[in-house]
Amino acid sequence: MLTVFHMLSLEQASTTLQRTALPSAIVPALYVHIPFCFHKCHYCDFYSITRQDPARMSGFVDRLLREADLWADTPPVLRPRTVFFGGGTPSLLPMPDMRRLIHGLRQRFDFSNCVEWTVEANPATVSVQYCQMLAEAGVNRISMGAQSFDSAELAVLERHHQPQDVPRGLGIARSGGIGRLNLDLIYAIPGQTLAAWMNSLEQAIALGTDHLSCYGLTYEPNTPLAVRRRLGQIPSVVEPELEIEMLRATRRRLAAAGFGAYEISNYCRAGQECQHNLHYWTGGDYLSLGPSAASHVQGWRWRNRPHLGEWENAVDRGLLPAVEVESLPPRQRAGELAMLMLRLSTGITLSDFAARTGLDAPALFAEVIDRLAPHRLLHVSETSIRLSEEALVVADSVASEFLQAASVS
Repeated sequence: MLTVFHMLSLEQASTTLQRTALPSAIVPALYVHIPFCFHKCHYCDFYSITRQDPARMSGFVDRLLREADLWADTPPVLRPRTVFFGGGTPSLLPMPDMRRLIHGLRQRFDFSNCVEWTVEANPATVSVQYCQMLAEAGVNRISMGAQSFDSAELAVLERHHQPQDVPRGLGIARSGGIGRLNLDLIYAIPGQTLAAWMNSLEQAIALGTDHLSCYGLTYEPNTPLAVRRRLGQIPSVVEPELEIEMLRATRRRLAAAGFGAYEISNYCRAGQECQHNLHYWTGGDYLSLGPSAASHVQGWRWRNRPHLGEWENAVDRGLLPAVEVESLPPRQRAGELAMLMLRLSTGITLSDFAARTGLDAPALFAEVIDRLAPHRLLHVSETSIRLSEEALVVADSVASEFLQAASVS
């Protein structure tokens, strides 16, 4: 994303981000970042830490609830329709602490309209008792990181589970009462062939979940995998042409299996979309708790300090642990909303875009549309602007054109 953030000190952030300065909105989505992992995967750039003892995890939950208190009883009002616990590995929280966290949040906010509560979990570490506790507390969706069904590919990614752990983990989740299940998969792993990727995809389909997330491997800056690539220690990087064919083969196979591609990397059976992520992609408001977690309320956005100790220190002092605080100008907000909506199969729905921004998308993006549509990169109708099938392989570049067009209009 091309946005420039303004870095603020803790003291500046705590005075700049005043709850009373934010719009008096009803915020329908909650994200909670739980950073604990037993191992840092070499491709992952999400904030996570390892080797944490139970006492610090318990103290972490105490502070999450204190941070939640900072948002209670003052606009904007958090009234979650969707909740997502991400990480890290949220299921590493000891069961009493996870139960205490969920019940503590329920005591502070109104969850009467909540329809979806997702928790990320490692397929090798879930138990029936843990899943039963989650289900009893109101969690109705689990997302598991399978990534691959090939042991050698998992080793390249430094994943610490085995292929057989995935069906076992799904069976445990189902036995525990969780009916909605997602699997994350990664393609274009170094050394991977098209046949190997399709084999993993077939095994995922056979497990009978209603949602699959299939991501092309990204070499995020400063991750161990990216460093090894820069040093020439990964000789078998998948070429772009093969990665494109993997994407296209994925879409064909999943369509045949009854999975619609409702977003570039996300596929589901009818009615099983991840409502929380759809809320992000359509520019909705959300509040987030925990280190590094990002929030957005009607054009205001910020993230929490991406360091556990600094986040703990701010919460202990009764301060909002916010940094990188921005109030987006209307056109920048419109450009970023267009970038997000273009990821969806429905594209930029003109009525929704106008309702959120007060702007007319065909007029705002007329120059981009005139330039890209003749190359069959866009489908433009009376109700939407969306990417063509051919444009999926250059989706980020096309989306950036919309962002730039909004900023100079």
